[in-house]
Order: sequence, then structure tokens, then C-alpha cells
Amino acid sequence: MSTPTAVTGTDVESIGELRAQIDACDAAIIELVQKRVAVSQQIGELRSASGGTRLNLSREQQVLDRFRTALGPDGAALGMLLLRQGRGRL
Repeated sequence: MSTPTAVTGTDVESIGELRAQIDACDAAIIELVQKRVAVSQQIGELRSASGGTRLNLSREQQVLDRFRTALGPDGAALGMLLLRQGRGRL
């Protein structure tokens, strides 16, 4: 078995720069999720206030299908997590 080599020099700098990009992506994702949750909660409040149900299952299926198509099976799981964030567990 070989001993792993340490990352040095410009590779360390490159990794640092790439990690900074990931951190920026994460911050943007968090901001968008928070916005999505707020909008979803507004929709739920409007639906309830007008006498409708809190959920629209066909709409949720559209969301899950979109995530599955774009990102595969893990995308559907991500879509479900986002739905739960906005409406809570069933």
C-alpha cells in the first residue's frame, strides 16, 4: 500500500480557491432555500385562508419530477426535503 502524498504549493491554493467557490454556492443555495420556504409558506397560508387544502399533491409531484429529471434519484430526495421545509412533515 502506498503512502498518500501531501498536497502542497499551487495545488493547496487551487483547492482553497475551489473551496471558496463551494462556500459561495452553499451561501447562495441557503439563501434560495430560505426564499423558497417563505414563498411556499405564503402559498399555504393563502390556500388555507381561501378554504383550500394546505397541500396540492399534483403540484408537489411536478416539483419532484422536475428535480428527478434534472438530478436523478437523489434530486427527487432533495426536492422532497425542500417541500418539507416549506410545508412541514405530513
